[in-house]
Formats: sequence, structure tokens, C-alpha cells
Amino acid sequence: MGQITLTARIQLYLDDDQKELLNSTRKAYTDALNYVSDVVYNTHNLHENGLSRDMYPTLRERFGLKSQQSQSVIKRVLASYKTIQSQEQGWIRPSFKKDQYELVWDRDAAFYKGRLISVNTVRKRIKVPYSIKGYEQYFNNPKYKLGTAKLIIKHGKYYLHVPVTCNVEEPDLVKAQTVVGIDRGLRFIVTTYDSDGKCTFVNGRSITQKRRQYVRIRKRLQKKHTASARRRLKAIGSREGRWVADINHCISKRLVESYPAGTLFVFEDLSGIKEVTAKVKKKMRYTMCSWSYSDLEQKIIYKAQLKGSSIIKVDPHFTSQRCPICGFTDKGNRDKKKHIFICQSCGYRSNDDRIGAMNLCRMGSEWLPAQVPGTVAAGV
Repeated sequence: MGQITLTARIQLYLDDDQKELLNSTRKAYTDALNYVSDVVYNTHNLHENGLSRDMYPTLRERFGLKSQQSQSVIKRVLASYKTIQSQEQGWIRPSFKKDQYELVWDRDAAFYKGRLISVNTVRKRIKVPYSIKGYEQYFNNPKYKLGTAKLIIKHGKYYLHVPVTCNVEEPDLVKAQTVVGIDRGLRFIVTTYDSDGKCTFVNGRSITQKRRQYVRIRKRLQKKHTASARRRLKAIGSREGRWVADINHCISKRLVESYPAGTLFVFEDLSGIKEVTAKVKKKMRYTMCSWSYSDLEQKIIYKAQLKGSSIIKVDPHFTSQRCPICGFTDKGNRDKKKHIFICQSCGYRSNDDRIGAMNLCRMGSEWLPAQVPGTVAAGV
């Protein structure tokens, strides 16, 4: 049994008065966070009960927070300090710069009759219309547990980001009927090969072109050394991050949905990829190191787990140099410039990325009983 935590989004449709109420609540909440952070920094008091006893009256009277809001502020500050301590960064005061508001589900925020959601503010609870389009399954199923939501404002629109936790059963590898090897790279972001002999490629050419465009924009802005250029650089970075996350989401969704529940997905263990690729020429370093393979991997993993499929990671060495037919392994088998694999022993020829995926599929098949399909030679 394992746990998966996702983030569901609720869009709130507020009138002007309700926006003003939520904005003032965010301001009071953030001011209270910084006030408590100062107290903890000066007193070194990390005990929740004692801090709550000392701070609670001030948070209620000075900042106008309600009972649950006051407790949330104290918990949030202590969590920040304990995170810093766990990372052994010394006694550092966390600062809360952007206005924020965290709402405990079913207390500060809850569904209300008539397709409304009730949200707590410093003055009163407000009832507002909402939309959970695309996230209905998380709110209508008792197996999902809702956590503390965060109020997010983007482009003038108000959202509640709600963490959703659910338990998932560990799939039985013995029952796996399909094995899929997943090779990741630059020319093809993803190449897959399954135990039925089906191979798919996700071309990375257009992605590479857009990333180079971001590089050119960054270089141009970095030369200006102005405040507006720095702001623009920050915005560009956020935009590129959202773009990468969206592409990884689309790739992972399409991949997982292409196979039935119980599928075994096989990855290379790329935990050391940045250390390896950082050795390449400086002009190629961004291209080699900046794509978020970890984000793509995590998205495939949680989507597969939700569907009842399994994930394993295997040793990545020689997966593009080993012949999947005869097993002969040699550097000379692979021509990196032409992206061709030609076995020097048996003469088998194919795309080098496809060879990597084939070998991963074979390695995954070795985890399964002999009667389960998985011999890649049958589907070459």
C-alpha cells in the first residue's frame, strides 16, 4: 500500500466585495506569519503548545484572525523553521513576502449547498460559486482525502489549490500482461517499446527549437542589466517552467492511457544524469541538462499508480550498446551521429533510441514469470 498526493484546483467566481475581503484576509494572514516568525527567531521557541498559548490572543486581537486561522499561522511558521533545521541551514528567519492564505479544508473552506463553496475571511464567511472542471473525481470519491488548501491568484482569477491524498495498492508484478520500456533523450523526448513489439516515438525537434528560442531571449535580456530586464527574465523562467510541465503532463497522460491496468513500465535509473551530462561542451550544457526528466518520470509514475500499473528502474549502462537479439555489447554497435545501431556480431540494425527502449523492455520482462509475454526478439 502506497500514498499519492496530487493537487486539485477549484476556481472561485467572486464579486468585487468578496475579492476585497479575501485580499484583506491574505494581507492579515501574511502579516501574522511574519510577526510569529520574528517571535520564534528571537525566542527560539519551537514548541507549538507554548507558542500557541503566547501568540493566540495577539493574533486574534492585533490581526483580526479567526481561531482556525490563528492556529494555521502558528503551524505554518513552525513547519518552515523545522524544514530549515532539517536541512541544517542554521538558525535562519523565514520571511513571507507574497501575500498568502492557507485554508484548512472543512473548516476554513468547505462545499456548501446550491453549488457554492464557503470560504472563511477575517470578517465573515462568504459563499461563492466555483468550478472543479477536470477534478470532479477527487471531490466525489471518499478514497481521496483533502488537505490544507492555498489561495492562489493568477491573472486576476482566484483559485484554491487543494492537496488530495489517496492510498493505492501495490500492483502484483506476477499479473502483469504488458511490459513497456521507456527510453528518454533529446532527439526523441520519449521512445517506447512494448512486449507486443509496438514502438512509439515522441519527437523532440519542436521542443528543442523552442528551448533555443528561450535561450536567445535570456541572453538578450541579461545584457541589458536593468530592473525591467530582470523582471522579464523572471517571467520568462516561470513561463518556460509551465510550458515544460504541460508537455510532460501531456506525454505522460498519453503514454499511460495507451496501456491497460497492470502494465509494467521500465525506466532507466537516471539519478546521475546531470553529473554525467555536465561534462559536455558548455554551449550544449543547457540543452543536455535543462529538460525536466525527473518531472516527466514523476508524472508517469503517479498516473501509472493511479491506474494500477507498476514502475521499476534498471541500470542504464549499455542499454544503447547491447544488441537485443544476440546480446553482443560494444561501443561500435552504435553510431551516435547517425542515430543508428548495427550489431557487429549478428548484423541487426535499427534506430539507437529504439534499441534502448527494446533493451529496457527485455530487462523488465526478466522480472516476470516465463509465461508472461515479454521476449522482445519476437517483435523486432
